[in-house]
Amino acid sequence: MIQRIWHGWTSPENAAAYETLIRQAVFPGIATKAGEGFKGAELLRLPGNAEVEFMTILSFDTIDSIKQLTGEDTERAYIPEKGRALLSRWDERARHLELRVEQAS
Repeated sequence: MIQRIWHGWTSPENAAAYETLIRQAVFPGIATKAGEGFKGAELLRLPGNAEVEFMTILSFDTIDSIKQLTGEDTERAYIPEKGRALLSRWDERARHLELRVEQAS
């Protein structure tokens, strides 16, 4: 499995709206566009005084599954316009790591 990791930052004032957008539109849109190779998504949030950091971790079967979302440039960030309007900055490139061990309690 491939984990796609990406970071974005927003102001504390925009953090709730950004999180709602991710939950209600972005993750469901990714699931639809990426198809069966998409296995799930996680949103992590780190509050701060000046900025709030968000990290997304998307799970895919293979790099070809990611191409359904991004096209050939698999590292290109996928940020819908509504998300760009709420973010103050973001990673232009995502990272892909191969999941080697997963252990549930």
